[in-house]
Amino acid sequence: MNLYFAASIRAGRELQPVYTALVRHLVQGGHTVLTEHVASQNVEADEGDMTDQEIYTQDVAFLDRSDAVVAEVTVPSLGVGYEIAYALHVRRAPVLCLCRAGTPLSAMLTGNTHPGLTLAFYQDTAGALAAVDRFTRSLS
Repeated sequence: MNLYFAASIRAGRELQPVYTALVRHLVQGGHTVLTEHVASQNVEADEGDMTDQEIYTQDVAFLDRSDAVVAEVTVPSLGVGYEIAYALHVRRAPVLCLCRAGTPLSAMLTGNTHPGLTLAFYQDTAGALAAVDRFTRSLS
C-alpha cells in the first residue's frame, strides 16, 4: 500500500524519533511510504534547495499517489492540517491521526465525524505502532 506520512516539519521536530519509528515500522510492514523523508533528522536541509512551490507540488503529487495517510498530529502544523483535509476531501483517502495522550487536539479533528478519519491517542511509541497496525489492517 502507498502511504503518505505527515508530521510537523517547520512547526517543531521534537517528536522526530517517533516519526522515524513510525516510518520504519510501516516500511518493515511492507508498505511504501512516499514521504519517508519527513522522518529524517535532516529533512529541512534535505529540502533546502527546493522552493516552497516545489515542495508543495511534490507533496500534492505524493498525496495523489497515496492510498491512505498516516499523520502524527501532536505538534500542531498548518501543513499537516492541509494534507489531512486534502486527503479526506479531495482524494477521499482514509486518514489516521496519531496524537500523544493528554495533548490538547483541535476540535477540527476531535469533532470531525468524517467516515474516513480515524483518531488514535497513544501513550508511547509502542502504542502508536499498534494503532498504525490496526489502521493498515482495516484497509486490507
